[in-house]
Amino acid sequence: MHAGLIWLGAAVLLAAGEAAGGELILIMLAAGALGGSGAAFLGAPVWGQALAFALVSVIMLAAVRPIVRRRMLASLPEHETNTAALTGRGGTVVEAVDGSGGLVEIAGDTWTARPLIEGETFTAGEKILVHEIEGATAIVVRGL
Repeated sequence: MHAGLIWLGAAVLLAAGEAAGGELILIMLAAGALGGSGAAFLGAPVWGQALAFALVSVIMLAAVRPIVRRRMLASLPEHETNTAALTGRGGTVVEAVDGSGGLVEIAGDTWTARPLIEGETFTAGEKILVHEIEGATAIVVRGL
């Protein structure tokens, strides 16, 4: 069997492994294997094929991978998490909310709450919107 075909087989296996991992390392090594295959088909000795594999792999890992990763990460949408994700969400008053506190249900969880505007009160069953979260307390305004 021709050495170039062995390098091609290695490239295919490395690319298949990348599909399982997704860290962009095996695909860079697959490109190196393609370089070794090309060298083999051009008649290079085994050490020349290995050198082509190593050079292409190092260039791909050092130069191409960081650029591709940066582009992939930049295309991911940013999502708010934890309490930041609750800002602007609607909820329902569970226990009357006034200046001294109360309880609201937001996204299935019960939170202590107080109104944004001093003196404002909300009765049980009223709809509210979360203005912000301070510690474990939701600061709320009248909802729609």
